Amino acid sequence: MSTTAKSKVKCLIWDLDETLWEGTLSEGGGHVLCSGVLDTIVELDRRGVLHSIASRNSYDIAIQRLRELGVDEYFLVPQIGWFDKAEMVARIQRDLNIGVDSLAFIDDQSFERDAVRRRFPDVRTYSAEQVTEITSLAEFAPEVLTSDSGRRREFYRAALKRHTDETEFGGTDKEFLESLKMRFLVREACVEDLGRAEELVVRANQLNSTGVTYSFDDLHAMVESSENIVLVAELEDRYGSYGQIGIAVIEVGAAEWTIMLFLMSCRVMSRGVGSLFLGLIAERAALKGVRLQARFRDTGRNRPMYVTYRLAGFTEASSLDDRTQLMMLSEGFQYSKPAYVEVIEEWSNCE
Repeated sequence: MSTTAKSKVKCLIWDLDETLWEGTLSEGGGHVLCSGVLDTIVELDRRGVLHSIASRNSYDIAIQRLRELGVDEYFLVPQIGWFDKAEMVARIQRDLNIGVDSLAFIDDQSFERDAVRRRFPDVRTYSAEQVTEITSLAEFAPEVLTSDSGRRREFYRAALKRHTDETEFGGTDKEFLESLKMRFLVREACVEDLGRAEELVVRANQLNSTGVTYSFDDLHAMVESSENIVLVAELEDRYGSYGQIGIAVIEVGAAEWTIMLFLMSCRVMSRGVGSLFLGLIAERAALKGVRLQARFRDTGRNRPMYVTYRLAGFTEASSLDDRTQLMMLSEGFQYSKPAYVEVIEEWSNCE
């Protein structure tokens, strides 16, 4: 177990001319992918690393060329036009809603790489000559590969469609949530879930209630222990599955349960399912007749998790420096499940 996790690359942003393809599009080039490019794109996609584009070119012509080359489907929110590449990187980061320190940028021009680094020092940059070695670099190697890894592009594409439709939706926020027809599943984790659970713990460092990360072995030991419950949460709606989007690690005792770790994917926090997840845990604790408390440690990035605890009905029991003990008061537990979400609970499903 560790309290920090080194950031892995979640999205590689590609230049086009003389980086992704040979030659310059405006001068008649771009008919052939550069050596090693396709292998790198496919392998990173398999690992769950996203791809995007930052290129000074005509958008329509460049997109058509990507289609002709058979690689257009791999690129999310491509930024193609005649403006600053650092601004393109900023737009990609905003649209994908991932940390700047999770982005990487590859370009054949050193001045373009330097410009991106000046604005975003945490963005890793690579020259076009490094394309064949990228898959061997540690920052592009996930801690574990799961069934969700190869579907990550699918998840993000669905999320982008949701966001567009939500922006254009003419009704209220509640009406849009109702239109999603969400199904929320909470169940006790099995060994088969732990690869994705470990991956989520490592990747979702902004919405981790304590900043602590657990390895596969840590999680496996807790799943097998009678002193812990490990819960995983999944979400789907009419656009498709979000995959596994939440984890809770609970230390159980005869009179008290303590949530040691509560973690949610940032992709779903606006759906209100964080409070729902905590409400289901509180409901189960109440049925068992035990007190429920939770640990929170302010990491400087995870404030939304504290807010989620408070919205779910937790109150502060004690606080010291950056560490807070939260308590669910049984007499104050009034959580009601939102009517627009179908909830499915599976407890002790791994027997």
